[in-house]
Amino acid sequence: MLYAIADSHGFLGSLKVALTRIRADGGADAPVVFLGDYVDRGPDSRGVIDLLIGGLDKGRPWTCLMGNHDRMFARFLDDATHHDDHILSHKSWLSTSLGGARTLESYGIADAADRPVAEVHAEARDKVPAAHRAFLGALRTYHETDEHIFVHAGIRPGVPMAEQDEDDLFWIRDPFLFDPRDHGKLVVHGHTAVRWPEAHANRINLDGGAGFGKPLTPAVWDGTDWFLLTENGREPFWSASDFAAA
Repeated sequence: MLYAIADSHGFLGSLKVALTRIRADGGADAPVVFLGDYVDRGPDSRGVIDLLIGGLDKGRPWTCLMGNHDRMFARFLDDATHHDDHILSHKSWLSTSLGGARTLESYGIADAADRPVAEVHAEARDKVPAAHRAFLGALRTYHETDEHIFVHAGIRPGVPMAEQDEDDLFWIRDPFLFDPRDHGKLVVHGHTAVRWPEAHANRINLDGGAGFGKPLTPAVWDGTDWFLLTENGREPFWSASDFAAA
């Protein structure tokens, strides 16, 4: 079995619920792929990263991928003047809509959106633990198995994984979300928040909007099919037979 959890966005309580469901279904040492976006918007980004570091330190078989928000956080710590061109609004990572100020608040850095950036940057460099910076630096861009490609946002259709642009792996929506082609393997992703996890013939989107206060619903692959782990247990989610006639 293999489990996956999409964007938790600083909602530590929701992440703990998701992990509790996984533990009940597959045990404490169940393999889990985390699809990125551990920070921003929610109240305890620091706690989320602490939890993930703690699990890895205990030898849990966890694979942690990087999301676009995690990369924005890491880049801010390196260079507060950097702006990601994929933020089309040109808003700062510290803005309310992107959530960086709330991430820094979880590290004890107050009013980050309203203070001089250089001052906030210096305080962040002092208060964000080295272990957290190392965690961000070690996050993987994607994870591939015999049957699946796990990635934060998606892939550029028709491009081999070794040739994918890193920015696409963190940010892509169009054309990936609307491309019906077989990608060779089922793509498991988050990034694009929907009302409830979605299953398609060539991809599954597990981002059910937890970053906006909705439930964080993990999923499990049993070797044949995917199931969501809800409060009522396993719920059928994706099966190749569902799309055989399509």
